[in-house]
Amino acid sequence: MHATLTDPLDVDTFAKPAQQRRFAAAMERIAASRAHGARARVYVSAAPRTMNSPKWDSWLAQITEELPDGVEVLHYRNTFTNDRPYDWDNLVDTLDGLVIVGKQKRAGSRVYLLGPIARLELRSLIARKPVLLHGHNLGLIPVIDCQSQILPPEDAPRLKLIAPKRWQRDATTLNAALNALNPAHGKAAECV
Repeated sequence: MHATLTDPLDVDTFAKPAQQRRFAAAMERIAASRAHGARARVYVSAAPRTMNSPKWDSWLAQITEELPDGVEVLHYRNTFTNDRPYDWDNLVDTLDGLVIVGKQKRAGSRVYLLGPIARLELRSLIARKPVLLHGHNLGLIPVIDCQSQILPPEDAPRLKLIAPKRWQRDATTLNAALNALNPAHGKAAECV
């Protein structure tokens, strides 16, 4: 963690070392339980305004590029249709991970705002699967490495995630999360 005295955000992670070790161990268990070659399914959660942005296709391509080869990338438009309306409760158990695309507080900011639906989607998977924040200029960041703050209103709380200033793409937590999603790192089929 190692925050400077003048700037508490000047860290490489907001997670404590014990949290990082537990996270990495949980991701190793997920990777070990995946059948070798089994395709992981990751849902990219984004607000309608984000998906309507001219940058959406490029963000989606960047996310897909940063995930392991072979991961099936799902999002609202390719998962829910008029014939199949939004039903998170039925989808969540079929997912292997989640990428959140939050709204940046301002261009270049490390602060991302999530609406009430994205917050609930995150909460449903955070303790069980890899959950990553897509930092527009930072790439994928495990949510465990971010600082979080619940924002009002109480009846539909939102979430603020702050990416650490010294975030590095070679972080142990990111490697562990990506390995948990990698079809090539699953357990080999047992010989009979």
